[in-house]
Formats: sequence, structure tokens, C-alpha cells
Amino acid sequence: MDFANQIILVSAGLITFSIFAGVLSSRIGAPLLLVFLAFGMLAGEDGPGGIVFDDFSVAYLVGSFALALILFDGGLRTHRDALNRAFGPSLALATIGVVLTAGITGLAAKYLFDLDWAAAFLLGAIVGSTDAAAVFFLLHLRGLRLKARVAATLEVESGINDPMAIFLTLALVGFATASHSIAGWEDVLTFALDFFWQMLGGVLFGVAGGALVLRAVNRLQLSSGLYPILAGALGLLVFALAQGVNASGFLAVYIVGFTIGNNPHRATSEISRFSDGVAWLSQICMFLMMGLLVTPSALLPLFFPALAVALTLILVARPAAVWLCLAPFRFSPKETAFVSWVGLRGAVPIFLGTIPVLSGVEGAETLFSIAYVIVLVSLILQGWTIPLAARAADVELPPRPAPDRRVELDLPAGKGKSVVAYTVDPMSLLLRRGIGRLPLPVGATVISVMREGVVRTEGLDQGVKPGDVVMILTTAGMIPTLDRLFGARRARTRAKDAGTVDFILEGSASAALVADLYGLDFEPEERALTLEEFMRSRLGREVKEGARTRVAGVALAALQVQDGVVRQVGLDLDPPQEEKFVTRLRTRARDALRSLRVLFIADDPRGPF
Repeated sequence: MDFANQIILVSAGLITFSIFAGVLSSRIGAPLLLVFLAFGMLAGEDGPGGIVFDDFSVAYLVGSFALALILFDGGLRTHRDALNRAFGPSLALATIGVVLTAGITGLAAKYLFDLDWAAAFLLGAIVGSTDAAAVFFLLHLRGLRLKARVAATLEVESGINDPMAIFLTLALVGFATASHSIAGWEDVLTFALDFFWQMLGGVLFGVAGGALVLRAVNRLQLSSGLYPILAGALGLLVFALAQGVNASGFLAVYIVGFTIGNNPHRATSEISRFSDGVAWLSQICMFLMMGLLVTPSALLPLFFPALAVALTLILVARPAAVWLCLAPFRFSPKETAFVSWVGLRGAVPIFLGTIPVLSGVEGAETLFSIAYVIVLVSLILQGWTIPLAARAADVELPPRPAPDRRVELDLPAGKGKSVVAYTVDPMSLLLRRGIGRLPLPVGATVISVMREGVVRTEGLDQGVKPGDVVMILTTAGMIPTLDRLFGARRARTRAKDAGTVDFILEGSASAALVADLYGLDFEPEERALTLEEFMRSRLGREVKEGARTRVAGVALAALQVQDGVVRQVGLDLDPPQEEKFVTRLRTRARDALRSLRVLFIADDPRGPF
């Protein structure tokens, strides 16, 4: 009994103190996951805590459990639009990119540590994939908002590349222990079929399991608190069944989460909040346990060669793989450089590092220690500089305004519908535009407006005032859009903010319908057009992506143009203010004088005066 109480005391104390330490460290911008890892090391046998923990089998079990829950939450938060937008580049990075990264890193490890080829490439496979938890948490924890395609590529890649790294690790463990070999075409075919089944089986289990979990959540009548437990338990069941037949359970559980997160179901907010909390707990437990598992004094003899491997991974292997994989997808050089930099390594490489130890690979403890150093370097060097890298690469977007007060209620029988109550901010876009009606997205319906304690359900098209409480029936997917409308907002005046839009509309949509929904002042002949026809009538037949036109105080932008057809149009309700005529005149005069100066003076041997 005393031993059980000590376990509970130590576990609760480690989690509590690590959270407090993380809150304090966030003030200096330290990556929170690095804090958890460091706190685990301090609590270990070489630190003040003195806790001795060297059970790799327990670490593997807990790591598998935690990683499955983290990937379930990651799938839950991956929107279908993000997957559609970035499926091609993400799939290339998650497969070819992992192999290339592992190969280049393994080549460096071969000569820096004098390893045999199997062990060197095994190390490359262990650290070859980006960590889903690290990417999800470090991108979203600080409210960092990136260009949609870049953010989608990073998130989807990190969610689906773990199966490739795990497959490579297990295969190379087999070669390192001589249980696998490639002596002929039959062995190559067996190897290829094994890989094919891992991926295909993971997809099949994920799709079928996701459909069954979604059906169970919608059909069973349960207490609201049981729905998230049911969803999580069934997700883990799908994971275990897939693993039991040598398919990728990690890919399967990610797809289960994706299915639940992108289809209407009851208890939307309960499942989302519960999964978020469980993912945080899993992340904390993984990093604390991995911190306890390592012995810092054992890292010192190999620290500098391991540092060289880490820098090779970060500065050579990852960039080379990303540039080759993204070349066909027309990413800009800055976007490609940023995706290369955010190749974060987290708990997954440390978790994979336990597999060679449990399999009896010679020198496995050394591989585990090297992987640990690589994770530390990645979190310190890359995790600490993500906001700076986003600004340098010009992929950061202005943060979206969030309302100070928002209350959200699920409707159990509403199949994903929610009632959301907003308190109108004095600086919200609704008031600043001075419109006579609410420009709500399709699918959102105002139920009532409370003003000075009086609830009114009629005359809702007369607009709102500061302090009004607006109750809206909507879906979970519309809440970010409503946040932008009701949250405090400043006018965008910088050129870099001009790419921001409030709504994304299909080019085939009726201009008249859009005008009525959002209060746009189209000409009578323009109302008969589609948005695609309207954009071409304003901007000419050759419309380029990013081109804009204004309608009164609103801007319309061509977001996606394919084969000369405007597929998607962005609606910016609060575009950057246009410069005054005098300001534009001064700017052009200054540019003209600078051009004349360069033309007549730059080549003068006496130098400019």
C-alpha cells in the first residue's frame, strides 16, 4: 500500500510541477515540450529527484498507448479542407521524404560513430519522421497562424509519417539482428508486400473503424460524459486490432480521429475537449517518462558526435528531402525553407529508440542516447525559433481575433449542431462596417439577441450594439468564422496583411446570393453573374491568383485559379485602407528620384553626392 501511494504521489507531483514549470518557461518563449523532457531528466537518477527508471518495456507500452491517443487527437483536429489542400505534398514528405531523411542521416552516423550499415540506417529511421505531437503543440500553443497550405502540409505530414518511420525501424531491426535478409527477388517482394499491407491495412482499419465509431456515437443514447470515453476507447480498439494483424495501428487511429472530427455527431465539444486534455496528459507522460529513462551522464561521451548528426539532420537531410519532395507542387523557396525548418523531432524518435533495445540489437543503448540528443537539439534549435522562422519566411498571417466571451452548448440530438452565445465587442467587425444586418456564414442562424436584459427574437436584421448577447445556431466548423466576426479587430493597413480573408467562397456561387448574404453593393447587371464571371468582368480574362477587386468597403480576392477558371474567391470584409492620393504621389516621386540617382550617379567614379 505504501508503495502504491508513493507511485501516485510521485506521478502526480511530476505532472503538476512540470505544468507549473511550463507556465513559467513560456514567459521566455521556451518550448513547453522541452520543459517536460528536461524536468524528467532532473527527476531521474542523475538529477535531484534521484528516481531510477530503466524499464524499456514499460516505456514502450506507455509510449504506444500515449502516441495512439495523441494521433487520435491530431486526426480529430485535421480538417478535410486541410487534407485536400495538402494531401499530395504531405504524402510525398511522409513516404519519400522519410526515406531520404533516414538515408542521409544514417550516412552521417555511419562515419561519425563508425557504425555498421544496418545500425547507421536504423538510427536514421528512428529520427527520420517529424513528430506529430511536437508539430501540433508548438504550432498552435502560441497562437501561430500560418498560410493555409503551409500549415496543412506540416500538420498532415506529421500525422501520417509515423507509420513509415515505424516500418523502417522494425525492418532495419530485423536486418541488425539477422532475422531479416535480402538474398534475392523473393525477399524483396516479401519486403514490399509487408510495407504495402502496413499502409493499406492501416487505411482499411481506419476507414472501417472510423465509420463504426461514428455510428456508435450517433446511435447510442448515453450520458454526455460517456461519449468521449466511448470514442477514445473504440479508437484504441481499432489501433490494437490493426496492430494485431501487422497493419499500421498508428495510421488507423489517426484516420478514426479524422473521420469523427469531419462528420456531424453528437457531443462534439465534449469529445473535442476530452481528447485535447487526454492528448496533453499523454504528451506530458511521454516526455517525463523518456526524460526519466535517459541517464544524462551517459550522454556526455557521445554528445559532440551526436550533435554533428543532429545538425546534419536539421541542416542537410531534412532540407534536401523537402526540396526534392515539394519541387513538383510549386511551393515558393521561402515556404519550402520553412517546411524544412519545422522538421521537429519529439517523443516519437525516443519511443522508436526503445525498439532496438527490446529487440536485443547490439549497441542499442548508444542509438537510444544519440536519438535523445537529436531530440534535445531539435526542440532547442528549431522549437525555440519557429515564430522567428515564420516571420523570416513570410508565411505568418495576422492572428485572428477571438471573442473575450463565448459560451458554447452542444445539442445532443442535433447531429453536430451547437448553440453559441457571443457578447458583441465594441471593436468587432460587425459594428465597424456599419451594416444593417449580420453577415453570417451559410448554416448559421440567429436565435435571439439579448440587450439590457431583454430578449428579442424579432427584428434581428436591424443589427447589433456593443454589449448585446447574440445566440446563434451553428456547426462546429463555423465557429472560427463567427469568432472573427464578433471578436475585437483592428483595421489591417500593412501590405503583408492583405492576403487575409474572412470567408472562402466557391467561384460557381451566385453573385446575387453572396451580395444578399454579406450586404455587398453589386451593380444590377453584376448580380446575374457567378463569382467567377464577376471576377473576370472586373479583372479581365487572365485572372491571376491573389488579384483583388473592391466593392465599396469590401475586397474580393481570387484565391484559387485553375486553367484560367477562378475556383475559389476570398471575401475580405475589412481590407487594408487605401493610401491617400498625396501619399501615393510622394511614394512614386521618391521612387522616380531614386531611379534617376542610380541611372546617372551610380557609375560615377567620384561616387554619389
